[in-house]
Amino acid sequence: MIFASCANACLQGADAFDALTEWDEFHALDPARNKATLAKPVVVDLRDIYPNETMRSLGFRYVRVGGRFYG
Repeated sequence: MIFASCANACLQGADAFDALTEWDEFHALDPARNKATLAKPVVVDLRDIYPNETMRSLGFRYVRVGGRFYG
């Protein structure tokens, strides 16, 4: 198991970001920075944190629970 000191640190080199909580720390993440940090621009948003249009315009493969896939 690997632990990180903050949310940004745990995204470093990850293949995807799965948003499993709506904690303020995750709301505060900058999607553009996330894309540069992730190995692949994939986000699975289970808490509806980010606006679809923002994620699509940044080039993410973005999935929301109950929503549709934007790839």
